[in-house]
Amino acid sequence: MVSEPERMPPVIAVVGPTGSGKSDLAVALAQRIDGEVVNADAMQFYRGMDIGTAKITPVERQGVPHHLLDILDVRDEASVSTFQEEAREVIADIHRRGRRAILAGGSGLYVRAALDVIEFPGTDPVLRSGLESELAAGGLAALRSRLEKVDPVSAGRLGDARRVVRALEVYELTQRPFSSFMPERRYWQPALQLGLTVDREELKERLALRVHRMVDRGLLDEVRRLDQEGLREGRTASKALGYSQFLRVLDAELTVDEAIGETIVATRKFARRQQTWFRADPRIAWLDWKDPALVDAAFALVDKLGQ
Repeated sequence: MVSEPERMPPVIAVVGPTGSGKSDLAVALAQRIDGEVVNADAMQFYRGMDIGTAKITPVERQGVPHHLLDILDVRDEASVSTFQEEAREVIADIHRRGRRAILAGGSGLYVRAALDVIEFPGTDPVLRSGLESELAAGGLAALRSRLEKVDPVSAGRLGDARRVVRALEVYELTQRPFSSFMPERRYWQPALQLGLTVDREELKERLALRVHRMVDRGLLDEVRRLDQEGLREGRTASKALGYSQFLRVLDAELTVDEAIGETIVATRKFARRQQTWFRADPRIAWLDWKDPALVDAAFALVDKLGQ
């Protein structure tokens, strides 16, 4: 267990919206600075969720070691607090071996968990189950109204039902607003965040094309296989972009074309939320995703910070 940051070189983090090229930059930079990549994409934790998450393949890794990929079964629930501990242990190990740790991913809270001084409260399965029952009976609006009374900051910021339930659970457990657990931005150990700026219209088209390619590569068959392995039982995995839509294809609730359309819309919305999240962090050094000298520019920032 990593209780305090050891004297280590800065952690490099490559962040930005889905489809912006984070994985490619992380690999290229790792090759330049003798690095290893630590995954910070929550959906890429899951074994077998390869096509729909655009998980980097062994060939695409080009020999660069990757960590925290394929560590969960689809039935398992991803935990940001568990990730925090595991990511910091992996980063410390990489640095102790004289190599450089490069965190890569677009799950904003997971990135902050690895990099920042953040405390994560525990959970209570019984309390969580009760709140989920209330959600099923009364809908999201009722829970959001309840959250507004005790934590208006979180109520205004959280959009999906799972996070509203979590915010209420935290308040009931601690009598503290969930928002109070997200303090001012302060690195747990030295870090450099490299963000990829994108052209929004071009990204929209790229994301649509990517969804179509996922389907051509066999996304429906991947979902069918994972369904047999318990995908629907997973609180996190079953909600993943593409997977939730194509489960409905298996249930004959959507056609393949309808699922493609819904996945494209949902992916674009997710990319916008990612951009908003990362743009709020003033510490990120932004680089043009289409710059032919992108790797050189990233390396120059790393080198300036000090290897």
